[in-house]
Amino acid sequence: MKILFATSEAFPLVKTGGLGDVAGHLPLALQQLGAEVTLALPAYRSVLEKVDAPVVGWVSTSHGYALLRETTLESSGPRLWLIDHPTFSERPGPPYVDESGEPWRDNSIRFGAFSQALAKLAIGHSGAKEHFDIVHCNDWQTGLVPAYLSVEPERPATLFTIHNLAYQGIFPASCLETLHLPGELWSPLDGLVFHGQLSFIKGGLVFADRLNTVSPTYAREILDDAFGYGLTGLLNHRKRDLSGILNGVDLDEWNPATDRYIPQNYSSATLDDKAINKAALQKEFGLPPDPGAFLIGNVGRIVEQKGVDLIIDALPLLMKLPIQLVLAGSGDSLLEGALRKAAGTWPEKFACYIGYNEKIAHLIEAGADAFLMPSRFEPCGLNQMYSLAYGTPPIVSHTGGLADTVTETTKQTLKTGKATGFFIDKMDAGGINRAVQTALSIHSAPKAWRNLQLAGMRRDFSWEHSAREYIELYEQMTESGKAALAEH
Repeated sequence: MKILFATSEAFPLVKTGGLGDVAGHLPLALQQLGAEVTLALPAYRSVLEKVDAPVVGWVSTSHGYALLRETTLESSGPRLWLIDHPTFSERPGPPYVDESGEPWRDNSIRFGAFSQALAKLAIGHSGAKEHFDIVHCNDWQTGLVPAYLSVEPERPATLFTIHNLAYQGIFPASCLETLHLPGELWSPLDGLVFHGQLSFIKGGLVFADRLNTVSPTYAREILDDAFGYGLTGLLNHRKRDLSGILNGVDLDEWNPATDRYIPQNYSSATLDDKAINKAALQKEFGLPPDPGAFLIGNVGRIVEQKGVDLIIDALPLLMKLPIQLVLAGSGDSLLEGALRKAAGTWPEKFACYIGYNEKIAHLIEAGADAFLMPSRFEPCGLNQMYSLAYGTPPIVSHTGGLADTVTETTKQTLKTGKATGFFIDKMDAGGINRAVQTALSIHSAPKAWRNLQLAGMRRDFSWEHSAREYIELYEQMTESGKAALAEH
């Protein structure tokens, strides 16, 4: 099976969020299962500075030519195609925004040309006489690929993965003409127009053969108005083609037995050694070295989506409990200021680190007793899976990938050995406080808490597991795709 995996970022070459993690690991896992994968990425200047990728062809787009560069990241890894359009390779800085943090004004042209180039390459035009069985597109930056391919009489099957529906790639309607999009794609009902504007994500949602999200629960949630961002009608129309596959985690990078960032490695067989990391975490954040304190951690973007404002609201209640709380991340400046103020108010019990530091992130996962993650929505989430792997039971909201990866602690799940964490029953300060109190009560029973930790550490969140589900989906698509093309 030959797969063209289209993405706007991939770790370790370029990463701004979860998409980069997926694109950095899933293609390799697919390759290891026997698929023949080509990973396609814009040739950002920062990427070209990291790899040697000779020119092997070219592609014409509505905004000039793009060079096709080719290499592999490692001997056993997938082939890498870099689409070298001047708007990528001649521009410094992050992939989507300028030095002031504002989106590049020509992002429609940049990712429109990228999508157009990939569509041509997918059908063997312009420099690459290839045949692909599947074109796997990811998020709005590649949304026009299925749209361009939809007008081709012979084409590969297309899959569009939604990593976060909140980001849609909305541009002025004039871009429909600027990008030379075929007129049959202009419809507001079954085309690319969304409230009078051009929507890149609709290209994937309308024209891809199959749709999926990065967790089963998120696939169901986006069918409701609260999570659908104005697209629930379209998504419900296509719900028979919609599914969810949970992301994996990099177990080489996030493994307490081998983690190079933590002072003491440990495993399920040496779980008592976790206490050494707890002491180191308390020292790192300037908290009293109290082995008996219930130490809760949080790592992530300091934004309302992650529920950081709810944590702040809950602090007056939480600080009355025999707990310590550490938080690390960056984001909204007002929330960052409120966290700094709180650290000054409760210096013995609460501490924060504003910014991102890989060592601190790993130390929190390894040293905390529990991990607090009250996200308002979470398409998949990674930290709760890291926490389970590190024997750090998560306290989470019941949404998206959090609901798919955490098993609520009840008398029954404790008895059967399936309990792995705690859910917040209401998204407010009181709900967080109640969930923390429940976790605290279980923590006071060492045997029950140990069983909770071990159950989480047994969970399999490897990329191999996720890749097998994608292979099954690809196989379904090639069967149905052939039938659909024959009917057409």
